[in-house]
Amino acid sequence: MATERSLGTLLRVLQNPSSEGDLSRLLASATTLLTLLHNPLNVTLLTSHLLSAPAIWQNPNGLATSLQILSCFSAASRNLLGNEQSNPATGSHTGREESRQVEWLEAVVKGANEKSPRWRHLLMLGGLLLGFHGHDGLGLSLAYRRRLSEAIVKATNLALTEVEFGSEADKELIAGSLLVTLSRVFDVLDDFDRTQLDHDNILPIFIDCLFFSPSGLQWGYFLGTMDKDVVQSAGDKFAWSIASSTYIQMQKLASGPILATMGSNARMIAYCIDHITNAGLLPMLLDDILKFTRSLAVQWRQNKLSELDIADEDAFLEEKTLKTSLPLLWQVLKSTMFASITILRAVLCRILGDQVGPHGDVPLIAIQALHIQRNLYFISSRLGQNAFSQLTFTFLIAVDMISRYPIQAEAFLREIRSTDCDHIPQHPLDRCHDLFFLNSAENLALALSPETNDNLLVRACLPYIGSTGDPRLLEVFEAAHSVMLAVLAAPQDDQLASKYLPLYVDNLLRAFPANLSSRQFRTAIRILTRIASPPSAIAEAQPLFASTLLEIVRDRAHHASGETIKHNASIEEDKDTPNLSEQTVMILTLIDSLPSLPVSMLEEWLDLTADTLTIVQNEQQLHICRQRLWEVLHDGEMDLARSPVCVEWWHTKGGKQRIMFDFQSPQHQHQHLMTGGLGEASKL
Repeated sequence: MATERSLGTLLRVLQNPSSEGDLSRLLASATTLLTLLHNPLNVTLLTSHLLSAPAIWQNPNGLATSLQILSCFSAASRNLLGNEQSNPATGSHTGREESRQVEWLEAVVKGANEKSPRWRHLLMLGGLLLGFHGHDGLGLSLAYRRRLSEAIVKATNLALTEVEFGSEADKELIAGSLLVTLSRVFDVLDDFDRTQLDHDNILPIFIDCLFFSPSGLQWGYFLGTMDKDVVQSAGDKFAWSIASSTYIQMQKLASGPILATMGSNARMIAYCIDHITNAGLLPMLLDDILKFTRSLAVQWRQNKLSELDIADEDAFLEEKTLKTSLPLLWQVLKSTMFASITILRAVLCRILGDQVGPHGDVPLIAIQALHIQRNLYFISSRLGQNAFSQLTFTFLIAVDMISRYPIQAEAFLREIRSTDCDHIPQHPLDRCHDLFFLNSAENLALALSPETNDNLLVRACLPYIGSTGDPRLLEVFEAAHSVMLAVLAAPQDDQLASKYLPLYVDNLLRAFPANLSSRQFRTAIRILTRIASPPSAIAEAQPLFASTLLEIVRDRAHHASGETIKHNASIEEDKDTPNLSEQTVMILTLIDSLPSLPVSMLEEWLDLTADTLTIVQNEQQLHICRQRLWEVLHDGEMDLARSPVCVEWWHTKGGKQRIMFDFQSPQHQHQHLMTGGLGEASKL
């Protein structure tokens, strides 16, 4: 009787709209009563009131209310299972227990009647499925869980019409409720039932809810509004106070129902993209993502924090901001980027797989995808090039798509290049965009004409290649070198190679070791040697260029320091690379370049390399050089034309003795003197 009296009291309170301020307490009481009530009619009555009561739904607190209802039924289901399993009178799972669960479940489901809209039924059904499924796999039989899964899909499809015909306020709440409920139960739904969702109608609703709704990412406007609270404090430092209204808003956004499950939301949307029947929706989805990311990038530029390079944050931001406020901001932005890229990847894969649209739409789709990634690059560049595999995958897909259309590729690069490409921009966001431009250009150099490569790519690289000593420019500096190598190696750019190789080699030698790692330097020289060797056109015009380049490196080795290089902290060496001296790096560069030399020059440079080894005084460094030379000669880096030359040099021309036993070549075993010259031992 006490339970029935409590039920009557709760029902009266639920009918009173003034009770909405104490919703958490009311729902806690409802959760308890749902478990304790024995009369199925009372369970049905309480459920019906929970889905229609004015105290809950007259002025709902957005998605928080929907989530509370979902949690109410989920907790009641778990409590029911827990009470039965902890009852000492019942041991293992019996038919009587299952009968009680089924009776209770049917009573709850009957409460989803015409007094409440379909989308609220989904909240109840989703809570039941989560509650019964999440109890260590015990509880309802598979057949009843299948029925629940079926009911959820049916309720979702019926609720879509309520989104279409509801008011603006109702649309936002209904769409958000569908998103947060489905994202939580999606992995629990039966595989077949997931395919029965109305993906064509769900997809636009979910995209709008995720990226544009006030409960979602709000077009990225939160970045612009927070700028007013980023203020200068004592000294030259700036602070974004945790007591500011925008920080509190950011906390609510980050912990809200949509952003808290951003990964699940993105995966569910990607699944819907894979299963839509109207492929014409895909270009529209791409437009929506592009609009959002463009707005996000614009809002970021309006924020004071965009004026700080990542290397300057410690110097210009307060400690509390660095440790508390800023991590929250970047957590939201990283979640945003991951979700956007996950959805973009699904769109591109579906477009390519189904060959959606006419052939002429391919470059447009690729350009849109690249613009999306450019707009998000201020986020992804903080994580590194290979931090997110899906980001790399979508970038390479888009580049591969547009590389088949040279005219559109050139137009895209001209569109995204810096307005003043002859100077390094001061704003960090502009340098970030330059980095994206260079990374894109590196992959498109083969598709562009020599004139475009010269006027567009090389011109954009020269300011960065000539910059040294600024750690903030290091990543762009490396990207510029990569673009230069890509341009010089392109077969159609032989005239450009003749024009720029001397200048580039000079910049390369000046950049090492201050701004280039040993791996980067060795790779660059090896590629240049290959470019200047047959069958390239430059080898015909300047047959001695490769030999001249290696002679410069060899001369540098004779004058380089034997002390271990201490790189700038921002220069990353490979973890497996031992500490090397500048002298050792030069010798290793010679060794790396041997497989690229013409066969006619190979034996001469084997002798010269062996002679250069004699200048290394450190035994450990000498061992590294010998080991690398043996790898080049023995491990298959030499092709069929060069391998016999190496074998003959090693076995019959003294190579083994000179490398392993420090014997000098015959021409270096005596001094070369002019007639009448005095030797070193002369007393005169």
